[in-house]
Amino acid sequence: MSHILIVDDDPQIRDVLRIALKKAGHDVAEAGDGAEGLAKARSGKADLIVLDIGLPEMDGLELCRRLRAEHDTPVLFLTARDEEIDRVLGFELGGDDYVTKPFSPRELVARIRAILKRTEQGPVTGVPQPLSHGALRLDPERHLCSFGTQTIALTAREMSLLEHLMTRPDHVATKAQLTDAVYGPSIHVSDRTLDSHLRNLRAKLAEAGCDNAIETVHGVGIRMGTCQAA
Repeated sequence: MSHILIVDDDPQIRDVLRIALKKAGHDVAEAGDGAEGLAKARSGKADLIVLDIGLPEMDGLELCRRLRAEHDTPVLFLTARDEEIDRVLGFELGGDDYVTKPFSPRELVARIRAILKRTEQGPVTGVPQPLSHGALRLDPERHLCSFGTQTIALTAREMSLLEHLMTRPDHVATKAQLTDAVYGPSIHVSDRTLDSHLRNLRAKLAEAGCDNAIETVHGVGIRMGTCQAA
């Protein structure tokens, strides 16, 4: 039995989630604001946290930021708008997935099941080797990325995405292949989540001066660009 913590200030949403999650066999705890949610999350009892962004006392982004400094408990965000996902999965907060309101309880339970499954399986393992392409350098083992003299701070998922692309820079990778590279095989992750990771990765590389790092081949997939300094 997995222990799920629901952090949302809307009691009706908490009721819907509690009923759906208990029906699916999960143990459920609840918090109605960010401060209470952080206190319960810090107990370490939760296997996953369902976290609303728009919370009183402390919003969900700040709660996740503080929690990530202490724990790696998976987090599924509840967001009011799709556009918020760039902020949710950005800023290196470590969000694992998200569902927009209004949501289907069945879909949310399925997302939770997928997150817990890949958490149990753990990351895809291997022997990471330093990679280079143009002026871009990546050392997955040391978790270092640089473009020229600029150091680029990447999340673990961004690092996995870039490592997969740089291993075969001329190869066009499908979204399914990229998802397998980041989350492991046979794990369902929405295209929107992967797209957000790619947008954030592109933005970080562009900020370092590498605005031609990743190319989209429409209808096919993603590959590395030239990665040359302007």
